[in-house]
Amino acid sequence: MATRNRDRFIALAESRVTRAINDIRLIGNLSNRSNYSYTEQEAEKIIRALEEALREIKALFKRKNGGKTDFRLSDE
Repeated sequence: MATRNRDRFIALAESRVTRAINDIRLIGNLSNRSNYSYTEQEAEKIIRALEEALREIKALFKRKNGGKTDFRLSDE
């Protein structure tokens, strides 16, 4: 079962990360001022939204217990 889960993870990760990278590049194309008009505030808002999404993903992958919330006073 673990191999099936691993294979599924790899296939989905490769597909989704590739798609996300391509979409981020497309968002980057919006920075071309000869094709688009935008304010610096709008650009910053886009960047903040992408950075926040990335922070959320990092937090999910760093969880040791699969997202369960356990309170402990000790470091163990």
